[in-house]
Order: sequence, then structure tokens, then C-alpha cells
Amino acid sequence: MKSLYPLKFKPILKNKIWGGDRLRRHLHKNSNVLDKVGESWELSGVEGDISEVTNGFLAENNIQELIEVYMGDLVGEKVYDQFENEFPLLIKFIDANDYLSLQVHPNEEMANERHNSHGKTEMWYVLEAEKGAELIAGFNQEMDKVKYLEYFGSGRLREVLNYEKVTSGDVFFMPAGRIHSIGPGILFAEIQQTSDLTYRIFDWDRMGDDGKPRELHLEWALDAIDYEHHSTFKTPYSIEKNKSNKIIKCPYFTTNIIVCDKPLDIDYHTLDSFVIYMMVEGEAVIKYDEEELEVTLTKGEIVLIPAEINEIHLIPKDGTVRMLEVYIEM
Repeated sequence: MKSLYPLKFKPILKNKIWGGDRLRRHLHKNSNVLDKVGESWELSGVEGDISEVTNGFLAENNIQELIEVYMGDLVGEKVYDQFENEFPLLIKFIDANDYLSLQVHPNEEMANERHNSHGKTEMWYVLEAEKGAELIAGFNQEMDKVKYLEYFGSGRLREVLNYEKVTSGDVFFMPAGRIHSIGPGILFAEIQQTSDLTYRIFDWDRMGDDGKPRELHLEWALDAIDYEHHSTFKTPYSIEKNKSNKIIKCPYFTTNIIVCDKPLDIDYHTLDSFVIYMMVEGEAVIKYDEEELEVTLTKGEIVLIPAEINEIHLIPKDGTVRMLEVYIEM
């Protein structure tokens, strides 16, 4: 069986009522046939939206087929033992040209009980944000179910939502249960569990494509919401150039950021997981074996490094590159 290599995938574009054209203009997604592209699913194992490889001899095979054949060599032995043929993460770029619905996602236990599915913990990395752009994350004061229902029932829920101004480079961790929404003028990367479960709480009184209000999930959301108030919702992190810097570590994924302006050798011998690179700025060449085979990664692209590849040589082209490094630690 031929050796694995860094895999690139065909983006799956999603028309959304709140979408725009930044994915085409800024990340070069081929979205001319769609009106309002809100999401580009870069790597997905969600049923009905399984990503297909575009490069090398495995082109046109999908990620599920590859896991069935390569198993732990592709995703890591521990990852395969837990998830078997299901790819455990969903990787996206998202363009919010209008407010997304106010929503919440169920946790692992609730999602399994109600939907026989995974929960949806996620994180956001802001690539670009217009001046004054904001998002909603959690509540701005102490909250409980009774108080929430009082504000919701009186049409005053907006008064207790926590609004955050955002700029390029901001990171927000959204554990399942945290009420949230993204405001207009934000282009961001999203890393999440493999799940498409969303409980819609409020949709800003707008109509769907069929001219009717979109479905809300108020009763389901009520028990899914985490009412705890936090002093801060933005994730702080620091960057040291030319090394991997930790941003988020949770049971479902680890995300680091790499900012480099010179060639960088990365060693994965001790990691039992696939690695995903999301390029958010610049362009780089990735060399990956003794024969110095390579793949190029540009802004708006992702690549999956199979678990059996233990060493990567990253070479920035024309200046500094900035990329997210994602894997699972078990």
C-alpha cells in the first residue's frame, strides 16, 4: 500500500441567509454560483457532506473511505480506537455578512441522548473584522433559567447578552452550552466537533428563503444553555515567532498558532494524531519526507498531515506566514 502524504480537500460551500462574498473575494473560494456563501466546509465527516481529496493518487476518495483503509496511520491509533471510521472534527471558514441566529449547541451527553450525535464545542479565530464588528458570547451578568425566561418572555433578552468587539487575531472558545452569535463584518475560521446540531433561540425577526420565519428550538435550548456568567469570554494567548504557540486545549481538540518568517522543522514523533494546518495569512511550502516531496498551502487553504508522518519542514514564501495547527490529544 502506498504511503500517505499531506491531503488537500475540495471545499463544500454553504449558502446562508446571513452570508456574503468574502469567502470568494478574500479566500478565493469558487462561489460564483451561490448568492450568499456563509460557510466553506474545508474538512468534514458530517453525513451527507463528506470531504473529498483533491491532490495525489488518493484524489476523489473521501475522508471516510481513507479512514476505513488507513485507520490509525491516517488519524492516529487512539483517535481511531475512539471514533473508528468517523472523522472527529469539522473545519470551516465562515463569512458573517449579517447576524447569525442567536443559538446554543448541546453538549456531548445531551446530543447523544436526544440525537444520537456528538455535542458541538467549537472555537473561532478571526481573520478579518470590519471596524466596530462584534459578536455575542454568553451573558453580561449573573443568570439562571428563571431570570433568562423573564427577559426572554418580555422581549428584553438582548439586554443581558454579552457583546464583544472583535479585531483580526481574536480567539473565542465556545464550549457546548454557551449562548452565542456572530455579527456582520467578520471573516473567521471555526474548529469544532463533528456535529451540525444547532438550537436556534432568536433569529432577529427575519424571514428565511421561503419567506417564512426560520424554525426556533426554544424548549430544547432551555436545558442546553450554560447560564454561568464569566468575567471574560475572549481567549488570551501570546505568540513567539517560529514555534508552535498554544491557544486552546480541550477534550475535543487542541489548537495552536504558528507565526514564522523562516524555515521551521516540526517534529510529531510523540503525537498520536493527525494534524490540520489552516493557513490564515501568507503562503508556505510543506516538505514531508526523505524524498523532499512537497505541497503548497496558501491563505484560505487547509491540509491534513496523516498521523504516520512524523516530521514536517515548513518554508514560508515571501514573508511571514500565520497558520493554525489543530490535532487531538488523548
